[in-house]
Amino acid sequence: MISIVVATGNKGKVKEIAAALAALPVEVLALDKFPAIPEAEENGDTFAANAVLKATHYALHTGMPCLADDSGLEVDALNGAPGVYSARYAGPGATDEACNAKLLAALADVPQNERTARFRCVLAYVDPDGALLTAEGTCEGTILREPRGTGGFGYDPLFLLPGAAKTMAEMTIEEKNAVSHRGQALRNMATTLARYIHENRRA
Repeated sequence: MISIVVATGNKGKVKEIAAALAALPVEVLALDKFPAIPEAEENGDTFAANAVLKATHYALHTGMPCLADDSGLEVDALNGAPGVYSARYAGPGATDEACNAKLLAALADVPQNERTARFRCVLAYVDPDGALLTAEGTCEGTILREPRGTGGFGYDPLFLLPGAAKTMAEMTIEEKNAVSHRGQALRNMATTLARYIHENRRA
């Protein structure tokens, strides 16, 4: 059994990751098991850079393998913004509602057929010995003019999936995980990590 630290304080995300890796011989540990560790600085200019920064930071400080993710929303009409600044688009500590309001204001004059966007997630796994594995997932959609649904978080109420005719916030957790960027990235990481563990056990 391999213990893996997940670089997040979000308990829901920890459960989601633990479920995705349930078939592997791993134990998933949350960051709250290591309260003395300083918070990682996310100053990368891409999702991949931030995920690797976080995974490397916590692997170094815990001496254990670490899995980190970085994700956000890319809006084509805004040249990919808010991107890596998705969580703080309306400023440090901004609420989801404030970020959504800023996004709607930025897109006020953009017609519906030009409001294409995607959620993107990159996962990085780093061993204390320096091994690096990455996986990613992308979910395409469009941005509505007003929020719909009460589930999810972040930009979910504004993000419409054309094939489902629902926003992310109108989906059940199971429906969302089946199509979401993080769900895709986790499935890809589970496959990659299973191969890595198998190869290292044989070595």
